[in-house]
Amino acid sequence: MMEIEPMRHRFPCCVVWTPIPVLTWLFPFVGHMGIATSRGIIRDFAGSYCVSEDNMAFGWPTWYHQIDPNTIDGGVEAWDRAVLDASEEYKGHVHTLFFDNCYCHVALALNKMKFDHKRDYNCFRLVNMLMFKGRYVG
Repeated sequence: MMEIEPMRHRFPCCVVWTPIPVLTWLFPFVGHMGIATSRGIIRDFAGSYCVSEDNMAFGWPTWYHQIDPNTIDGGVEAWDRAVLDASEEYKGHVHTLFFDNCYCHVALALNKMKFDHKRDYNCFRLVNMLMFKGRYVG
């Protein structure tokens, strides 16, 4: 797999997460999520009609989970295509806290690439992925 470079904010083929001040303090599983391309460039649904590139809405990632793109049919190209397609689609979405948010954007990308041969990723599955497989950036 490609090397994680936290000092350069590069997280190739990773699902990334950062806390949201106050909200995460009250509800520890609530935070802001993004997904990075094979080059480590982070894409995140930052607000209505806005998908940021390398400028996460609430700061740089504190947790990440790297996924081997070779486990996806089509490899790195399929990974990058799915991240781009999901990001382009979410540029047309209104952001809501509970129903169409940054977690949904990441889930759509994973569903498009059929990660782990599944197409049913959602907010809860992503929280579990980071809780049990995620790594702290520190």
